Amino acid sequence: MVTPQPAADGPPGTGSVSADVTGVLRDLAWTIHRRTPQVAGIEPLPTTELAVLMHVLESPGLSVGEVSRQLGLRQSNTSAALRTLGERGLVAREPDPDDRRVTRLVPTERARVEHEAIAEGWAGPIVDALAALPAEQAAALTAAVDALQALDRQLRAQQNTPGGAPAR
Repeated sequence: MVTPQPAADGPPGTGSVSADVTGVLRDLAWTIHRRTPQVAGIEPLPTTELAVLMHVLESPGLSVGEVSRQLGLRQSNTSAALRTLGERGLVAREPDPDDRRVTRLVPTERARVEHEAIAEGWAGPIVDALAALPAEQAAALTAAVDALQALDRQLRAQQNTPGGAPAR
């Protein structure tokens, strides 16, 4: 196995190691995203609708504007995605108890059930693929869980800051 070396002419973290990691993570995310609904037997959602639905599942009770800001989407795009998600019975709007002018977005029971079906649908093939890897590679992936969770938290924090700047 060849270990990538950072480029000598760039700042730390911008060399080939970063390019290798970002490329692999992007490809892995795309592979999982593409196959998950089919594996779970659920009609796939376009990327924007999936992002909005996942955000509502993770943070129920947000307003349309809050979802738009946190995902970095135009409010019109968020509204269009929510309209489709509502038509599919995946997201409901509830009045804010403190301000009736504001509606809060909540996932429906159907969204929760489909989310669990997708989680189960993609977990099986990933578990099978991990089991087929050499023990050393499976152990390396297991050891990387904390670092991957930290990367996820950092990316989520960046999407919630103006311009997507790294949170410090």
